[in-house]
Amino acid sequence: MNNHPLTRLFPEIEPFSSGLLPLDEIHTMYWEQSGNASGIPVLFLHGGPGAGSSPAHRRLFDPSCYRIIIFDQRGAGRSSPLGEVRNNTTLHLIHDIEMLRQHLGIEQWLVFGGSWGSTLALAYGEAHPARCLGFILRGIFLCRKKEIDWFLYGLRNFFPEAWTDFVSSLSPAERNDILTAYYQRLMNPDPAIHMPAARAWSTYEGSCSTLLPSPNTVSYFAGDTVALGLARMEVHYFSHNIFLPENSLLDHVQKLRDIPATIVQGRYDAVCPILSADDLHHAWPQAEYIIVDDAGHSVWEPGIQSRLIQTTEKFKNIMAKN
Repeated sequence: MNNHPLTRLFPEIEPFSSGLLPLDEIHTMYWEQSGNASGIPVLFLHGGPGAGSSPAHRRLFDPSCYRIIIFDQRGAGRSSPLGEVRNNTTLHLIHDIEMLRQHLGIEQWLVFGGSWGSTLALAYGEAHPARCLGFILRGIFLCRKKEIDWFLYGLRNFFPEAWTDFVSSLSPAERNDILTAYYQRLMNPDPAIHMPAARAWSTYEGSCSTLLPSPNTVSYFAGDTVALGLARMEVHYFSHNIFLPENSLLDHVQKLRDIPATIVQGRYDAVCPILSADDLHHAWPQAEYIIVDDAGHSVWEPGIQSRLIQTTEKFKNIMAKN
């Protein structure tokens, strides 16, 4: 029985414009726009950090009504250099978003982000609330120390096979500090050292991202571009506590209380457990909070996908009346 009547993605589309935006002497951002050039601007923030975007992400939005803006964050996807950690902090990413907004001549936009994308959406919104029409957030990740520790150690409680594979290349002593051990491997300039580590890290995350096993999800995470961007950026940001004070995102969420928002969270999200979404809900009670009772973490879980599309449709109708 299908409990999610609105699960169909919108049709495949191609961008009507795209480009490479120089950010500084090191980084260049890939960006694209698709859908309706005169429509409601919506900014899609991909996960990771470092996972990059994909053409399928365009399909979460009605292309007849939305101006869909997607970009790859520093070090990720089609931005260059791939996996580059220099000049790469949360504040840099916030600045990049503002550069892109100004480059495209957009005054305000709806901000959509899942997993790390929800982290970055909150950080950007708290820095520039006047630029945000609303928020659609999924799989909440606040990047607190307990959440990073859960990813590195706690997931073993639910995915012991994936965790065993994840730490198989580490010595018993290294397993007491997985983050440092992986940091040393992933930052090694030799591809023979950093690529196996990247694939192991990324495959671990992909294996834990769905309620039921999904070979397609694991295969996507194992691809070289996704694996290197994701693993290197995650270990970089996690090692530096995302370059923000602990609990910073919750401490400043009151700046967003008057902006429309919807939070969509899988009940059985193992990668970003529901406790973080619950904490955000209590700190931001004005935001609509939707728990999907038969879903894990991935945006492509049927229940998650369904509620996200319903939410983009709801925001479309709200904004059309304004």
